[in-house]
Amino acid sequence: MIVQMSKEADSVAAVSGKVLISGASGMLGVALRRELAGRGTPVVQLVRRAPAGENELAWNPRAQPAIDPSLLEGCLAAIHLSGASVAGHRWTEAYKRELFSSRVDSTRAVAGLLAGLHTPPQTLIVASAIGIYGDRGDEMLDESSAPGAGFLADVCRAWEEAARPAEEAGIRVVHARFGVVLGNGPGALAKMLPVFRLGLGGRLGSGRQWMSWVSLDDTTGAILFALENRKLVGPVNFTAPNPVTNAGFTRALAKQLRRPAILPAPAFALRIALGEMADEALLASARVEPRALLTAGFRFVHPTLPEALAAALR
Repeated sequence: MIVQMSKEADSVAAVSGKVLISGASGMLGVALRRELAGRGTPVVQLVRRAPAGENELAWNPRAQPAIDPSLLEGCLAAIHLSGASVAGHRWTEAYKRELFSSRVDSTRAVAGLLAGLHTPPQTLIVASAIGIYGDRGDEMLDESSAPGAGFLADVCRAWEEAARPAEEAGIRVVHARFGVVLGNGPGALAKMLPVFRLGLGGRLGSGRQWMSWVSLDDTTGAILFALENRKLVGPVNFTAPNPVTNAGFTRALAKQLRRPAILPAPAFALRIALGEMADEALLASARVEPRALLTAGFRFVHPTLPEALAAALR
């Protein structure tokens, strides 16, 4: 893992205390725990099942309180990654409520718990998503861009607002607006590979919509960088500096797999199969630039899509 730090010493603080993580069992959470362990940083996980060890704490974000606050004392930083999966599910009204609650309610619970500690952590990194920008065509988007329209954009706005109690308590809050994370694990790429490996892949709709992606290595590296760099605050785009169209992504993945990709999925068919989710998660266009990370001095290990795909498919 290569991380480029800011040269200004007063803006950087090494992570030397405990880090609290929720959503640590997903692809990103597992990779992040591995990186922190390699640095000798203790991790405390919030889990919704029975704890399996002393470094796990059971919590229920819908309960009041979600957890005994005293158990969280002594954490230097917290990373909140919890949230139901956006892709792979038809958005029924019930599932839309689950998407909203799993993000907004859980973030409000975490932020409130941390804000009430005698010694709150210095930093809270909260997962968000580039879905906040909505469907924006070819417009280049950075952290200063206004939110867009649609269900996902509305969820993301409420998601980020839910962390306000932590901000008001003086905690530095980073809203990690994740793009499509490409890694060897149960993420977006894993859903694509079976079809593409059979030579049955193809563009989605017109293929002209922009996909803003980021490698798993760069995602974990950027989270660690954000923990250590005090200049990063508020919204931060966790995307690689070279977004591609869906057609370009399709060609790159097919080339890596040495398979054809000649069977496009028409937009109308996606809408019939997946409803609203197709328009907002598969056909929407978000051409996102990671300006905050680049300005702060972060150096991407996999700045181009072929490099990221090769790393994920090793």
